[in-house]
Amino acid sequence: MSKPVLLVIAHGSRDPRHAETVHALVRQVRARRPGVRVETGFLEFNLPSVAGKLESLAAEGVRDVVALPLLLTRAFHAKADIPSVLREAPARLRIRQAEVLGPSPLLTAALERRLYEAGLTPADKPSTGVVLAAAGSTDPEAIAVIADIAREWRRTGWCAVRPAFASAGSLPRTGEVVRSLRALGCARVVVAPYFLAPGRLPDRVAREGGGADLLAPVLGAAPEVARVLLARYDAATVSAPAAVGA
Repeated sequence: MSKPVLLVIAHGSRDPRHAETVHALVRQVRARRPGVRVETGFLEFNLPSVAGKLESLAAEGVRDVVALPLLLTRAFHAKADIPSVLREAPARLRIRQAEVLGPSPLLTAALERRLYEAGLTPADKPSTGVVLAAAGSTDPEAIAVIADIAREWRRTGWCAVRPAFASAGSLPRTGEVVRSLRALGCARVVVAPYFLAPGRLPDRVAREGGGADLLAPVLGAAPEVARVLLARYDAATVSAPAAVGA
């Protein structure tokens, strides 16, 4: 029996770096799991669209699909946009929606990896304050998840870890948190962008966090991200909720 097709659902962006990063991550997932067919669809701005990809899979005779939101929190896209698109899929498809990627200790490990790649060392942790810079959301569940990640990450030995947000009217903003960590007495302040790909919001974080000592890259195609993605796929194949569609 063939394994379900893994359809990675990305948001999409006018910034070409977004799609490039998504495709790099998908290539890594394929390399890690050669027995699984992995496809990509975008909600907007980029092609193929999710709807178009589902149509083409159905036309090929594919029956089972795991739709995996390439998202870090369960906010509007995961709760409303993606289920709405999946409900309009061809009736012959059995579609199961996997959980979003975050939170996960592996993603926290990827954040730390990016900080070290940018020049920090493990010995710097006790004297370093970290700004966990996320997108922000009008969904209180998503905001609470980011705060929880910051709290848990702080317990691994940092001087402090505090969340900041780049959009949706969420506060505090990156620059404000940089200043608060300076006032707290952290010897250095670094910004860890909690984003999967470059784009408008990570660029805003970079501008607002200009007073920090160090800015890490986005998570991108970190190996930890690929591992989380496959773990979500595996969980959906064995204990998925009721199928969406047929």
